[in-house]
Amino acid sequence: MSLAPPKPDLITVARPDLPPLEEFLPLLQEIWSSHRLTNGGPFHVRFEQALARYLNVPQVSLFTNATLALLVAQLALGLRGEVITTPFSFVATAHSLLWNQLRPVFVDIDPVTLCLDPRRVEEAITERTSAILPVHVYGTPCDTQRLGDVARRHGLKLLYDAAHAFGVNDGGGSLLRHGDASVLSFHATKVFNTFEGGAVVCHDAELKRQIDRMKNFGFAGEVSVIATGINAKMNEFQAALGLLQLERFDVTLEHRAAVDQRYRRSLERVSGLRCLPRAAVARDNHAYFPVLVDDSFALSRDGLYEHLQRHGVLTRRYFYPLITEFSMYREYAPTGEAALPVAHDVARRILCLPIYAELALTDVDRIVDLIGNA
Repeated sequence: MSLAPPKPDLITVARPDLPPLEEFLPLLQEIWSSHRLTNGGPFHVRFEQALARYLNVPQVSLFTNATLALLVAQLALGLRGEVITTPFSFVATAHSLLWNQLRPVFVDIDPVTLCLDPRRVEEAITERTSAILPVHVYGTPCDTQRLGDVARRHGLKLLYDAAHAFGVNDGGGSLLRHGDASVLSFHATKVFNTFEGGAVVCHDAELKRQIDRMKNFGFAGEVSVIATGINAKMNEFQAALGLLQLERFDVTLEHRAAVDQRYRRSLERVSGLRCLPRAAVARDNHAYFPVLVDDSFALSRDGLYEHLQRHGVLTRRYFYPLITEFSMYREYAPTGEAALPVAHDVARRILCLPIYAELALTDVDRIVDLIGNA
């Protein structure tokens, strides 16, 4: 049974940015002519090199999606035992640990950045801890300096889930330069997309070689398999789209920045609703537009969510419920509101409003009016 198409006036929370189809067709013709569909074809090679240049990072390994990138990065870094991570993320962050038979240890988040609180991280370290897995939530940087200091003092690996952080520059350079590695997502909902897709960014050629082998079944040559790898390679269709997307990304950011600015200026007058502060970065990617619904607002967070939905505006409660509230994670202490008070408070009040490059400013005004008249 086919699904009904969305209503023409429906405003979705995200919408994939795509190049004009006529620009993609010549690249499809190249793929058809070459008969190279996957296994490190010419578009894969070009896209990987172009990404490294654009992001100003030394090594990039492309993946068919970010979840597999997380899985392989953890294997390549040799993680064992316990990994300290955040309850305030998409569930794939924690799922990747379980797939690798690692035990997630959840700690609370910072009330301003909504990223892992380094103080809580250090308190949770035991002799079984092998790594820290923070998330740059909404593209806002974690406290990379303090987390790096904690990791070095305790001899831990530091792997960043940077799914939200494509193109973010924290003033010292790419946000992706921190830690042992960072994982990007190019899913259709992300600020930069290749339909599906992802990448691992790392700092040395040997780690990249390990990652590249492990994403290709563990092959180290035509007749040599040296690791229990998996098939996680990006195909030529994704890579070709990625090359086109990269050419237009700066323009995409300009449009998203305009939407962000319009929201902030317009929502200042709405009592009981707070925009999260701008990230303290040299270059933001405006990947999301989250607001916190306070008790003084006319509706609860869920009431506002339903009010907007009734009027054709789809929002998302990213991230609600917390990962620790799913039944499969309740055995992984510490969970519960007493242990994670900030995360629980934010999860009850967070709401992400629509933002994408093609969102008209008149639609932003409509959304703000609906909120103001709730």
